[in-house]
Amino acid sequence: MNKNKFKILWALFVIFFKAGTFTFAGGLAMLPVIEKDVVEKYKLMPKEDFMEYATLAQTLPGVIALNCACFVGRRAGGFLGMLVAGFGATFSAFALMIAATVLLQFVPQEGPVAGAFMGIRAASAALVLSAAFSLGRHNLKSRFAVVVMLAAFALVLFAKVSAPLVVLAAGAAGYVYQRIKSKGEVAK
Repeated sequence: MNKNKFKILWALFVIFFKAGTFTFAGGLAMLPVIEKDVVEKYKLMPKEDFMEYATLAQTLPGVIALNCACFVGRRAGGFLGMLVAGFGATFSAFALMIAATVLLQFVPQEGPVAGAFMGIRAASAALVLSAAFSLGRHNLKSRFAVVVMLAAFALVLFAKVSAPLVVLAAGAAGYVYQRIKSKGEVAK
């Protein structure tokens, strides 16, 4: 393995290990942290590519962080990059969950520790909101996209439609929209 390939693999491990270890609230909260490292710090890919992979990672079943690690790792470091990034994204969560499960009985459920977790939850909500705005800026480039986003939001929030059904319906709507749009361009 050449030195450049090793640097890429190490960067992938560090990026996803750091995101998996220090980001609370799940995959969406990780995206701004991962984006900054992948795009700006290590320059593993352009922002457009990263945003495409981040969007795909959210639409597929499974853990967003692992999905994103697989897409980014594969693009930046091939199959081995995918494995390294995936391991980085999941190792700390696995180790911390084992430790937390064992130690949970010793952690006070009120007082300063509960206050610390309340602060962490609030910061996590801000990270999720930040990721939503980043993805919105990247993906909402047409009226159709805005209409689908608003409809999906309303269906999930108010009509309590399950997210997988909304994703499938949005995919079907996009398919139909593109078919109609392409037929209209051919007719011109």
